[in-house]
Amino acid sequence: MTAQGCPLCEGPGGRVVFEGAKLRVVHAEEAGFPAFYRVVWRAHAPEFSDLDAADRALCMDAVVAVEQCLREHLHPAKVNIAALGNMVPHLHWHVIARFADDSHFPGSVWAPVQRARNTAHEAHVAARLPAVEAAMIERLGTRSF
Repeated sequence: MTAQGCPLCEGPGGRVVFEGAKLRVVHAEEAGFPAFYRVVWRAHAPEFSDLDAADRALCMDAVVAVEQCLREHLHPAKVNIAALGNMVPHLHWHVIARFADDSHFPGSVWAPVQRARNTAHEAHVAARLPAVEAAMIERLGTRSF
């Protein structure tokens, strides 16, 4: 099911990394946060509880796989996971690798800026994303997502 006017029904919501029958993983282009990913449920569902138990487990397995790949390859200070949907009421999870020197740390990526952006570190992280994404594809490809 899709919803007219929903940006996640009408488009991918970022650069597609993995596409499955029920969900996709996209890299979000968020300035200052090079390792910002979304796990987007394919069917239009506003809330996590709209999914049946099997789909909830499948969705969370994908979120965990993305988190694990970020941790294994980037060694962030923290991984933030959020499902807000206030602006886009279509089920999607933000999975964001955070680093102690990012501009908003320790606040959320939507919190006030704490310091200037460390563009050298951002470039270093961005250069490592192909390996992170290859690991995501490999891990997600073993399941029927």
